[in-house]
Amino acid sequence: MFLSKPFSPFAQILSRVVLLGRSDKTTSPADTVDKKPIYPTKGRVHLIGCGPGAADLLTVRADQLIRNAQVVIYDRLVSKEIIDLIPANAERHYVGKSPGNHSVLQAKIGELMVAEAYRGKNVLRLKGGDPAIFARMAEEIDALNSAGINWQIVPGITAASGCAAAAGIPLTDRASAHQVRFITATHHVDHLRHDWASLARRDQTLVFYMGLEALPFISARLQKHGLPADWPILLIENGTRDDQRNLLATLDTVVEKTQQARFKTPSLIIVGEVTRSAKQQAIALARAQEVA
Repeated sequence: MFLSKPFSPFAQILSRVVLLGRSDKTTSPADTVDKKPIYPTKGRVHLIGCGPGAADLLTVRADQLIRNAQVVIYDRLVSKEIIDLIPANAERHYVGKSPGNHSVLQAKIGELMVAEAYRGKNVLRLKGGDPAIFARMAEEIDALNSAGINWQIVPGITAASGCAAAAGIPLTDRASAHQVRFITATHHVDHLRHDWASLARRDQTLVFYMGLEALPFISARLQKHGLPADWPILLIENGTRDDQRNLLATLDTVVEKTQQARFKTPSLIIVGEVTRSAKQQAIALARAQEVA
């Protein structure tokens, strides 16, 4: 079932915006002109979670929608493997963000979704991971609701679950991790004003999203608030993809090791006892490959 709110004056304004994109190339929100709507009915928007990267981790619903797409608006973290599933004749709009570089402002993304829906198109808004976790989904739903556009959420595998599975570790454990906490680390380190005392506990797993730049700060804060210097931490780069890399370290060695290994985004940070089994998994995998 699709959800929406009543038509608003804001929608009447946006309804005059028509995107003139060509199906044979990627367009941008700058390709707009003022024009009265020429389509008798509005389209709808699917907010789709594309998981951490591997195309075969898409849900069946997401896969079907992508393969039959008319208009696709996609983020930087949506893998090329998934982008390749989009039909050649579908219109594509790249709105990716990277640290310190937002190619399209969030408000413009909302306007773009509304404008395409007012063209009578079925719009796919593709997001890495799950759209409900650190993906600014609420802001985009607000824009759609204000314009009276029908929408539906298609969940995806969040990076924490996908990357942990790809590294062969659990996120919780009856003996050592009674809870798991997902934490965003995208803001400048001075603004990471989390409750560090509650995070620096030994009976839980911490997962920091988009925290590579803030890694020195995270390591220092956790140690300052009580976790030992030799507490285990795992970094996973390009989780679930063919070029995935894992780096197992401790709080006092992780910054140096990460720099030596030249880790890049997207990378996920997992802190806690559960990460110790990543080393055992790597050894078992190496033995299996030797036998094969």
